[in-house]
Amino acid sequence: MQACAIHAAKDLRLIDIASPAVLADNEVRVTYGTGGICGSDIHYYMDARVGNFAVQEPLILGHEIAGTVKEIGSAVTDLSVGQPVAINPNLPCLSCDYCLDGKTQLCQEMVFFGSAAVMPHIQGGFREELVVPRRQCVGLPDGFDLAIAAFAEPLAVCLHAVNRADNLLHKTLLVTGCGPIGCLVIQAARLAGVRHITATDVEDTVLDMAKKLGADEVINISTDAERLAQYESGRGHFDAAIECSGNPQALLSCLNAVRPNGTIVQTGMMPPGETPTLINKILSKELSLKGTFRFHEEFDIAVDALVSGRVDVSSLLTGVYAFSDADAAFAAATDRSQHMKIQLRFDVT
Repeated sequence: MQACAIHAAKDLRLIDIASPAVLADNEVRVTYGTGGICGSDIHYYMDARVGNFAVQEPLILGHEIAGTVKEIGSAVTDLSVGQPVAINPNLPCLSCDYCLDGKTQLCQEMVFFGSAAVMPHIQGGFREELVVPRRQCVGLPDGFDLAIAAFAEPLAVCLHAVNRADNLLHKTLLVTGCGPIGCLVIQAARLAGVRHITATDVEDTVLDMAKKLGADEVINISTDAERLAQYESGRGHFDAAIECSGNPQALLSCLNAVRPNGTIVQTGMMPPGETPTLINKILSKELSLKGTFRFHEEFDIAVDALVSGRVDVSSLLTGVYAFSDADAAFAAATDRSQHMKIQLRFDVT
């Protein structure tokens, strides 16, 4: 079968790989339907690395995947051939201290699709077929749109980030960065009962999308920085902030704009060596600065929210490309003025 693998920066190739001929009892063979290009995929494509994780051998990318069950192992009784599924890219060990404490997102032996964190690399989901343990598949209703199902992973990331912000019911929230993650954070915060959301970015196109998806106020900080500065005056304004851009200046804005005893959740990955350290600001305002990493039970919650229609992500899908045109797909995925989420398929004509 074919797979889409990065070999070096901007060296993305369709390669031939073998598919397991025989399933284990608890495994499921899934025919790839569609998959989204994530920010980490873009980093691997542009730089052949994400942070300290450098590509040292061909790496199949992709972890926002949905497909159709092709075959089930003898012990799998709750899925059927032909059923659509969303695939959870996390495979925690379930035996380390963190897993046993119900914090699988912190698993010490996590296997995560499309990662160069270890050698040999953990291969991703951009392949014609995937063979995965049953626990990585979440069944979907017959006929459910796989393009929508592929948003389960990024939505789960955002649901976990909102959970890390504690109780947002009837509170004010600042969201910095309005790419796909920022927009999904806005939708997840609405589910949590937030009262008012202000969203910031430097691009009007993504701010328009943020407004459409539930932000009460949007601020282009490249052209209207004074509006945000008003919120940073005094001791701040917002009850909480979720920083989604990975921009050090955005984190500084959160530290200034969140009121005492507020919470800041850092979702965007910061460039190495560029993280601001305003410790005195955190101390004097008694702020809680939290990280957020992947997700736990939120994947199943994300699937349920998509299937029920409580979260509508359809407007975020702005382009679909064939794997044979993957270079153009990754170029489009970096164009924030035109695109939010790009998906890759094998059957695009």
